[in-house]
Order: sequence, then C-alpha cells, then structure tokens
Amino acid sequence: MSDLDGPGRYQYMSFNAPLSEAHADAIAARLAYAQPVDVLDIGCGWGELMLRVLERAPDATGLGVDTDEELLGRGRIAAVERGLSERAVFLNTPGVAVEQQADLVICVGASHAFGGNAAALTALIQHVRPGGRLFYGDGLWDPAYSVKQPDLVWEDFFELPDLAGLVDLAVATGYLPLFTETASPEELDDFESRYLADDEEWLLRHPNHPRAAHVRAAAEDHRRRWLHGYRGAFGFGYLTLGRPR
Repeated sequence: MSDLDGPGRYQYMSFNAPLSEAHADAIAARLAYAQPVDVLDIGCGWGELMLRVLERAPDATGLGVDTDEELLGRGRIAAVERGLSERAVFLNTPGVAVEQQADLVICVGASHAFGGNAAALTALIQHVRPGGRLFYGDGLWDPAYSVKQPDLVWEDFFELPDLAGLVDLAVATGYLPLFTETASPEELDDFESRYLADDEEWLLRHPNHPRAAHVRAAAEDHRRRWLHGYRGAFGFGYLTLGRPR
C-alpha cells in the first residue's frame, strides 16, 4: 500500500506492546542468558523480541507464528536485514494450532487467541519444554484507579486482572514466577502515541485526502478513549515463568 492509499500500520512502533528499547534489550538479554536452543513466539506479529533474543543466543533457532501476513512479512524482512534468516522462520499459523515445544516460549498480547489469560496460560505450558521458560505479557487493570468515564473503555476492561491476580493465576496453572515486571507509565504513553502516529503523521501530509475525515475521526475517537477513559487505569504486565522439570 502506498502513502496515498492511507495510513500505514505500526510504522512508528518497534513492538506492538508498551515496551521501550532499553526495557526490551534487558528482557532479551535475560531470556538469552538461559541459553535456549529454540524459541517459539506465538502471536508474534513481526517477532521483534524473538529476533533480539536470537541475536543474543547465537546457537538458537526461532519460530514465529501469527495470522497477519503483512506483519509476518515485516518480520521476515527484518530477519534478512539482521542476518537471522537461517535461524528465524515466520509461519502463518493460528496460535491454537501450534504443536511444538521450545525452551523459550514468547506470548505477548495474544491471550485473546486462546480465550483469555486462564486459557492461554493453560495452553502455553504445554509448549514450554520442562525446565524451560514462558515470557508472557498482557493487559492489567488497576482497581485502585477511578475510571472517570467508564463508557469510554472496552466492554471487558474491568475483567482484566491486576498484577497480583495475573501472577496468582500463573502459579495456580503450574508455573514458577521467575521475574515480574510491568510497563512504566512512560512506556504506556509512548505506545499510545506511536499507535496514533500512523494516522496523525499521515494527516499532516494529506489533510485534504478523500479519506482524511474518516482517518481523523478514528484517531480522535482512540485518543479520547485513551486520555479520558483508560489512561492510568490500564497497565501491562510482563512475567517470566518457568515450567518445572
């Protein structure tokens, strides 16, 4: 799609999650330190975190699966550019159809593919080789924060767990919590701004385009829901979980 057709997708984002460059590098280094032989990224998008782990674990291979061919294509291009194409494979496959096990499984922001956190954690433990790790990321709700306009948040927002609830759920599923962390407020704001940048930057270049009114309305609606709805109440947790031998 050319610039004249409309805004791009995730052009200004390294990750489709609230994760800074420094935070991502620290996570990748910690995951690679365990020396995984293989990495499985379920719901990978363009697989940026998997690629960063592979760069730090030169003997490992990686498999990223997703159903968005455009994003998978971005991952394949990145793998070639970084000299990882012989060790990183991207397949158009639903996460629920995956059968492989791996030393390291990554699943960030893809619990919906399994039907929520409980179902996702239960399914994913079968993909983690005994003694291996799951790096899991998903949304949180801070029940101590008062949402001023509840009608601006999505339908199941208040069903999200807080961080303690997510960790408790992982432990009850059979994992050992090896590392627990959250996205910072700055990472959350940066994520939203970068998400909106596709539309806003395009509107800056094409204010009179036939699609401009539609794009502007969608961007304004998202920004309103973020700034007047879930900002402050919504968070994101990252858990490094071990599967006992």
